[in-house]
Amino acid sequence: MIDWKGVFPAATTQVREDLSIDVAATQKMVDNLIKDGVNGIIALGTVGENNSLLFEEKVELLTAIVEVADGRVPIVTGVSEYDERRGIRYAQAAEKAGADGLMLLPPMVYVPKAHELARHFRAVATSMDLPVMLYNNPPAYRTVIDAEVLGLIRDVKNIVAVKESAPDTRRFTDFYNEFDDRFTLFAGLDDVALEGLYLGAQGWVSGLTNAFPEESVELVAAFERGDHARAMEIYRWFMPLLHLDAEHDLVQSIKLAEQIMGRGSERVLPPRLPLEGERRKQIIAMVEKAAETRPVGAATVAA
Repeated sequence: MIDWKGVFPAATTQVREDLSIDVAATQKMVDNLIKDGVNGIIALGTVGENNSLLFEEKVELLTAIVEVADGRVPIVTGVSEYDERRGIRYAQAAEKAGADGLMLLPPMVYVPKAHELARHFRAVATSMDLPVMLYNNPPAYRTVIDAEVLGLIRDVKNIVAVKESAPDTRRFTDFYNEFDDRFTLFAGLDDVALEGLYLGAQGWVSGLTNAFPEESVELVAAFERGDHARAMEIYRWFMPLLHLDAEHDLVQSIKLAEQIMGRGSERVLPPRLPLEGERRKQIIAMVEKAAETRPVGAATVAA
């Protein structure tokens, strides 16, 4: 069972110079996030470069993450595949590897109609017994999980949550009005996370938590204890970086921020390449400024 609540960072996948997967470094990064107080880990999501990994690499890495977590927090793995057969294959492998839940994306490349999308979700979810969070991100994947889709799969008991990454925060209220508490909602876009919490989201799947976990945890904790001034203080400090989560190069930006903060490497898997030129300078300046003015963690950066 997963307590679908709190901060679930979308963990990065660490990569060596030769572009092989650095399993040990990824385990260290996950261990540090857990020690910093996060409530769960999203393994192999968009930020984890799921679609740049081979099936065997996904299973090996997920197994290693489950091992290092050692039951301290739930491990939810992304299922981001081209079709139903591949989705089922990885979902079943994830269950066997010890994952606690799935974050299920629409099929990649093809943009399905509502009944096609519902079939994909139903087929993957019913192929195993893990609880499932659906991932809605129309700007990135061109597919919308709307009320029609949710209505078609509301009877699938292990589909229990929705990660909402559309920038339109009205969707949180619309989903509650349509489905009451049938689906637990998570904020999935960093720069509308606090708005999502105010509108009923129970947790936050975050990218920038990889670089600044203490602030992320304290932001949600402050909101939950009713200290809205503190939550707003952290959110306003965080916002320039949180905007990066909505950009096309979010993975590179998050991994560069992670490296500056001494928590990982900026290396990414092709077709992505590390940031360069003015964009890289811009991100470095933003992260260093944030590090100097941190409202929770130590004001230090990696040498």
